[in-house]
Amino acid sequence: MFDVAFSELLVIGVVALVVIGPERLPKVARTAGHLLGRMQRYVNDVKSDISREMKLEELKKLRTEVQDSARSLEQSVSSEMKALEQSVDQTAQSVAQEVLPTGPASPEKKHE
Repeated sequence: MFDVAFSELLVIGVVALVVIGPERLPKVARTAGHLLGRMQRYVNDVKSDISREMKLEELKKLRTEVQDSARSLEQSVSSEMKALEQSVDQTAQSVAQEVLPTGPASPEKKHE
């Protein structure tokens, strides 16, 4: 996060030793370490929550895309099935007209 060199840490430590004093410095350093650890855990939790939310949004978008494509595929298959049914019906009607006589009894049956 921050770029702190060893020399900068040494200067901060010397200033803290002078300002705080040698008796209270270990307790203050321990407290500062605990607070820094809590802050890092909090930042990591927030990062992971944001990452999860972004992944959830991506999954929701993917789900809607899949649903849309499934609907369009269903409509396409449905229209193709209707066209096929109409074609089969027309073919069946034309075959039925050729096989079955449409008028009065055929002349062959009258002679028998």
